[in-house]
Amino acid sequence: MDILIERADGVLSIVLNRPEKKNAITSAMYQEMADGLYEAEKDAAVRVVLLRANGGSFSAGNDLDDFLNHPLSGLDSLVSQFLRRISVFPKPIVAAVPGIAVGIGTTMLLHCDIVYASATAKFSLPFAQLGVCPEAASSLLLPQIAGYQRAAEKLLLGEAFDVNEAIGMGFVNGQIDAAELDAYAMSKARKLAALPSSSLRVTKSLMKAASANEVASRMDEEAGHFTHMLKAPEAMTAFFEKRKPDFTKFD
Repeated sequence: MDILIERADGVLSIVLNRPEKKNAITSAMYQEMADGLYEAEKDAAVRVVLLRANGGSFSAGNDLDDFLNHPLSGLDSLVSQFLRRISVFPKPIVAAVPGIAVGIGTTMLLHCDIVYASATAKFSLPFAQLGVCPEAASSLLLPQIAGYQRAAEKLLLGEAFDVNEAIGMGFVNGQIDAAELDAYAMSKARKLAALPSSSLRVTKSLMKAASANEVASRMDEEAGHFTHMLKAPEAMTAFFEKRKPDFTKFD
């Protein structure tokens, strides 16, 4: 199975389990992750969610073959459904990032409450390079978290950056040895699960309330632009044709 759902000690773990593809995410995986979050929200026995990955990578982003075979359908796409669910999830979310986190592999972290990463973690937001725009409200959240200039550098150039820079930008809490990462993240999730759940939910709600409507609105706006830009998918076509993309014919 490409997504594993595990339960222990009040923690529901959603595990990306497609290591042979660096955990590139398919439509089916988005559906399973969205369903896992829905299940975790409704189950009173689940007090915390842990996002982690098997195989040394967190996620290479969208699986391009699957992406081209299942193009986005605006706000009704499975990607949008997953993003809406993680953005409004009321319980704490802890994430463990063992390696590369590309595109949505990074932007989903902006909706997590606590994020740990290994020394080998690499983050990138190559949306502009691919001829599309950011998603997951990252065009709003990343400037808020990291400051405008840092966010602009990452979202416009799309260059990869390491865990130390991610910590400095403010969306990763700390660097943990790769061999200890999952256990460390789970220990923090279990510590949260032992605390009063109502206190955690109210505290999270208070922290996110001021920007909740703006996040939802920005997600919708990004999705509209993203869908329109996919009508001229030069970068992805060039990728499959094994050539350098030529954007000179596109606005």
